[in-house]
Amino acid sequence: MTSLKRSVYALALTGIIVGVLYAQRPFHSYPSVEGYENMPLPPDWNHKAEWTFARLMYPPGPLDGYRGRFDGDWREGLSLWTQDFPAADRKLAAAIRRLTRIDARSVEQSVNLDDGDEIYNWPWLYAVQVGEWGLTDKQAAKLRDYLLRGGFFMADDFHGHEEQAFFEKSMKVVFPDRDIVDIPNEDTIFHTVFDLDDRYQIPGAEHLSTGFKKDGRVARWEGIYDDKGRIMVAISLNSDIGDAWEWSDNPRYPLKFSDLALRIGTNYVVYAMTH
Repeated sequence: MTSLKRSVYALALTGIIVGVLYAQRPFHSYPSVEGYENMPLPPDWNHKAEWTFARLMYPPGPLDGYRGRFDGDWREGLSLWTQDFPAADRKLAAAIRRLTRIDARSVEQSVNLDDGDEIYNWPWLYAVQVGEWGLTDKQAAKLRDYLLRGGFFMADDFHGHEEQAFFEKSMKVVFPDRDIVDIPNEDTIFHTVFDLDDRYQIPGAEHLSTGFKKDGRVARWEGIYDDKGRIMVAISLNSDIGDAWEWSDNPRYPLKFSDLALRIGTNYVVYAMTH
C-alpha cells in the first residue's frame, strides 16, 4: 500500500470512528432503585472513549420483584434494570482502565432497544436480573439483529429454576433456533486476560450467609453461539456478578467474590472487543 493510500485509509477510518461517536446518544443519568441519585460524576465523565459500559433498559416482567414498589415509567429509571446501578457499571469501567489498555469511559450508557438504531452504537451490552425482565417481541427481534451483527450481551443475576425457565423462554423468542449451552473451560472467553478455569458461585451481598439465592445452589456459565463459534450471549446463572462489582471496594464484601467478578467482567469485555 502506498503512503497516499495509507493516508486516505487512515483519514477514512478516523472519519468513521468520529461519525460513530457523534451518532451516539449523550450520557444521561437515571434514578436507581439502589438510591445512588447523589453519586458524583467522575471529572472526565464526558470524555469519549473506545469502550463504554452499556446497560440494557427493559420493561418489568411478571416475576419482577419491584412490582407495586415503583410504578413509574421504566424508561425513566427507578425500575428493575437499575439494580446495582450505576455503581457496578462505573467500578467495572475503572477496573477495565486499570487492568487493560482499553480506553474505557468512566460513566455508563443506558440503552433502550426501542430507541431507533441506538443499540448498534454499543458493542457490549449488560442486563441485570434477566429472570424478571419483560422483554417484548419487538425488543427481542432488535436484540437478535444486534447480536447477529456482532454485538455481545452479558446476561446476569438470575437465580433458581423459576427465573431460569422464564429467561430461557424469553431467549427462545430472541433465538428460536439456538440453544443455551454450557461454555467449556477451554473457550477463549475464559482466557483472554485471566485464566478462569477455577470459577465459583458469586453471591450478592444480601445472600452471603447462604451463598445462594432462592433454589439456585449451583453456578452455571452458559452461552449462545453464532454460526462461527463466537459467543453472542454470556450468561451467569445463579451468580450476582453485578452486585460483586458494586461492592468491590467495600471491606464487608469478600474479596474472593469481587476479585473473580472483576476478572470475569474484564475477560468478557476484551472478548467482545476482539471477537
